[in-house]
Amino acid sequence: IQSPPAYLSVPQNVDALLKGVNYASGGAGILNETGLYFIQRLTFDDQINSFKKTKGAITAKLGEAAANKHFNEAMYFIGIGSNDYVNNFLQPFMADSQQYTHDEFIELLISTLDQQLKRLYQLGAQKMVFHGLGPLGCIPSQRVKSKRGQCLKQVNEWIKQFNSKVQKLIIKLNHGLPNAKLVFADTYPLVLDLIDNPSDYGFKVSNTSCCNVDTSIGGLCLPNSKMCKNRNEYVFWDAFHPSDAANAILGDKFFNSLFSSAPSAAPSPSP
Repeated sequence: IQSPPAYLSVPQNVDALLKGVNYASGGAGILNETGLYFIQRLTFDDQINSFKKTKGAITAKLGEAAANKHFNEAMYFIGIGSNDYVNNFLQPFMADSQQYTHDEFIELLISTLDQQLKRLYQLGAQKMVFHGLGPLGCIPSQRVKSKRGQCLKQVNEWIKQFNSKVQKLIIKLNHGLPNAKLVFADTYPLVLDLIDNPSDYGFKVSNTSCCNVDTSIGGLCLPNSKMCKNRNEYVFWDAFHPSDAANAILGDKFFNSLFSSAPSAAPSPSP
């Protein structure tokens, strides 16, 4: 299955929209203030607004009944929340990290996500897969905060709490919304195993990044950054993101397990 095109590259192309699009925006989170210093990121609320525009365009072409059927049968993949930690709560200069305890912050995340998922449902999204968060305490940007470069246990505990609360939210939504079929995809154990046992998957390095390999933990990957010699040996590309090689393994395992129980994708609409 090919990756869908970015929404902003095809906003007026209804034929392309019918085949699926990607609304994701780098640095965005559940909360509108997340990733504020990236300036140009589109928040999750912005992405939902774009989805609303998509529905309007498709409805204008297919008619309301056919469009509603198409949207109800489509499958929606949602992966969001990591930036709310990495580029918000875990940044001491961000207002949320100063204003909230973690218990308060996670309740804000879940209550906001609750409303966002309900809004998607009201727009016709009935079959949604929510991608849980991985062990963010083990990414290079967090390891540098420890004395010996080990994973941050507290951060990982917070992430497990978040995943647990999202699972409970999804159960509640499935019970409360007619015809809703939401699935929580728990990738935390798989990602942690890849980090803890890289050699089992053909990797050699999982505690630092390929980009900026001459530093202790890597960092922002810039045009003049020093790269590792063999990118396929590294689990992490930069201080935040897995390498292509790691993503290929994670993607295969994730989708093989997911599609055995997840809702079917929407069929192509009739001409």
